Amino acid sequence: MWKLRAVSDALSLVLFCSVLAVASAQRSKTSAWKTLTGSPPVVIARGGFSGVFPDSSFAAYSVAGETSGNYIAWCDVQLTKDSVGICVSDIKLDNSTSIAQVFQNKSQTYTVNGAPVSGYFSLDYTLKDLGSVVLVEGVYSRTNSFDGNLFPILTVDDLVKETKPPALWLNIQHDAFYAQHNLSMRNFVLSVSKRVIVNYISSPEAGFLRSIASRFNPKTTKLVFRFMDKDVVDPSTNQTYGSYLKNLTFIKTFASGILVPKDYIWPVDRNQYLLPHTTLVADAHKAGLEVFASKFASDVPSAFNYSYDPLAEYLQYIDNGDFSVDGVLTDFPITPAEAVGCFALLGANPKKTINTTVISKCGASGDYPGCTNKAYEKAISDGADVIDCPVQMSKDGTPFCLSSADLIDSTKVAQTRFASLVKSIPEIKSGSGIFSFSLTWDEIQTLTPTLSSPYSSFKLFRNPKYDKSNINLLSLSDFLDLAKNKTSLSSVMIIIENAAYLAEKQDLSVTDAVINTLSKAGYDKAGAPKVMIRSTNSSVLTKFKERTNYERVYEVDELVGDAVVSAVKDIKSFADSVVLNKKSVYPTDSALFLTYSTKIVTTLHHANLSVYAQTFSNEFVSQAWDFFSDATVEINTFVQEGLVDGVITDFPKTADRYRRNKCLTMGDKMPIYMLPVQIGGLLQAVTKDYLPPAPAPLPPLKESDVTESPLPSASPSPTPYVSPSGNSSEANPPKNAQVKVTVSFSLSTLALLVACLLL
Repeated sequence: MWKLRAVSDALSLVLFCSVLAVASAQRSKTSAWKTLTGSPPVVIARGGFSGVFPDSSFAAYSVAGETSGNYIAWCDVQLTKDSVGICVSDIKLDNSTSIAQVFQNKSQTYTVNGAPVSGYFSLDYTLKDLGSVVLVEGVYSRTNSFDGNLFPILTVDDLVKETKPPALWLNIQHDAFYAQHNLSMRNFVLSVSKRVIVNYISSPEAGFLRSIASRFNPKTTKLVFRFMDKDVVDPSTNQTYGSYLKNLTFIKTFASGILVPKDYIWPVDRNQYLLPHTTLVADAHKAGLEVFASKFASDVPSAFNYSYDPLAEYLQYIDNGDFSVDGVLTDFPITPAEAVGCFALLGANPKKTINTTVISKCGASGDYPGCTNKAYEKAISDGADVIDCPVQMSKDGTPFCLSSADLIDSTKVAQTRFASLVKSIPEIKSGSGIFSFSLTWDEIQTLTPTLSSPYSSFKLFRNPKYDKSNINLLSLSDFLDLAKNKTSLSSVMIIIENAAYLAEKQDLSVTDAVINTLSKAGYDKAGAPKVMIRSTNSSVLTKFKERTNYERVYEVDELVGDAVVSAVKDIKSFADSVVLNKKSVYPTDSALFLTYSTKIVTTLHHANLSVYAQTFSNEFVSQAWDFFSDATVEINTFVQEGLVDGVITDFPKTADRYRRNKCLTMGDKMPIYMLPVQIGGLLQAVTKDYLPPAPAPLPPLKESDVTESPLPSASPSPTPYVSPSGNSSEANPPKNAQVKVTVSFSLSTLALLVACLLL
């Protein structure tokens, strides 16, 4: 059996002070909130932190409190055969409990709101019967790793006694159904309210709320009418919920607020893009009704306008300049808590509160095709400090920006007359491709760029209706011209790969092409924008060290947990900073739980090397479970606990907004939802029978992984080029001669408390 273990006095004091600090900050901003009362919106945790733990479990409610501060615990009340109110997410127990395994072949069919429904129902079992039934994860796309904890079903009294939530919300979804079976939700609600403080009671049945309205003081318990889909009928009145929208004053006669699906407020079109907001919030506020919005879940794709950033969605509902909802119902309470407490009401251009560097990945490639003019322009407007150009070479020696040498990855080249140029080059990539050095720059400019969707296997596609007009790939020269006069940029990052192959096999010197292009653009002059040269090859960076004064960034392309002294010394001899895969900072196991913190960042910092981590994406599947499907939580942990100096991201807007939140300046009074997650904490709450195989510790970076032989020189003679149309021409050689240099050789390459709370 689970029970609450005493929390240390020190932790309790921290939590208490954090909540007071947030409350004080919120009170000072009260007049700015466009809620009905002018108070900050409330955060309602549906079944606790049900986005991670089994809905309505002890752990779900406990972690909601330990990550989200002053939250409201939501309980979907079902009645047992002996009239006990239990917290289970649905009238059917099948998906969210183990009842089908405990009482095999005992399912029933009942009429619910006029339709036959088959399954296991609580009214067929006493509370004692359900004592052997446990809660399990009911959403198949979420982790079931915590099911081995055998969470018991909680009664409403258990919920309050064991987890002590700051406030309680009871949702009575099916009063009419239970009444048909001689079970009274009214009697239960009136009885339980004498034992515990019930702050909110909601129901989609107007008849139920009207029957209890006279028995509750709205200053203590607010009644909230819950809207279902507009064409659904309220069984207590036979009216559709859509019709209620025309009669809000009627709802005001028995309720103080309404709970509506979020698309009642911000509808979306058939392509999942936002339409103009409705007048519902304004109309309800005018009628004296608070408005609570439901159906928020960070792991369920929403409108493409939010670019898979759940924080952006919450801000749209609470800080849009026109209105604010009075609360949100969510499976992931940490995100709206940080939205309300840290990110809302900051104004149009809040100041940065920390200096973490934001580096784009192919521009804002989460919103536009990477390395295009629009991707770079959006990255700049979204607050990137550094925009990057992964340099590829055309057949005629023009350096240009593209994520990969294989044009298939980023363009529709396979659908053009150049499809016959497909070949296999194992030195560059496995499999076949159509490579940039097989086409001239003029030919490459005719290609249509494509938007990458790296998580399409999860059916998560990026911005499918992006503006395709006037979108172009950029030569390195064009890229430098675009960046040169952007005062918000601190520098440009030029990424060079495959230099040895290009020199040996294609007679192209990418290093010389980059050096010459930078010089012609004036980037080697005093006062010019800062240039960062990045490569996985020490030979490339050594060449730039000998010929330029640009900052050099070494990318470690393998996963490492530390670095030996000789390797760090070698890196220090040719680089100023290092790029790491984020899993080198926080490794994960096969189930995507964080396992431990490595030493690599500390080791590199001791050598005075800056560290940038990559790649930070908004899509929740790109993040470990520990980050609660929230890109901001992930970035916050890497910055505050991981101590990285910058983040490389395909969504610069998310990272830049993070740097401007007011909670980062609160010091010891920082609210709990802006603290970094406890690395390995969730994994400790997984029982042995659900643990994945323990991964081997990451190896350290060795000197042999870093040292490289010199870059070969490109041949000075041009190579004849035959276009797919059959025209023969002589390709122009690079605009500068390859200089052979001497270089060295290298291999190219929270909730810890959760476990404490549970016995």
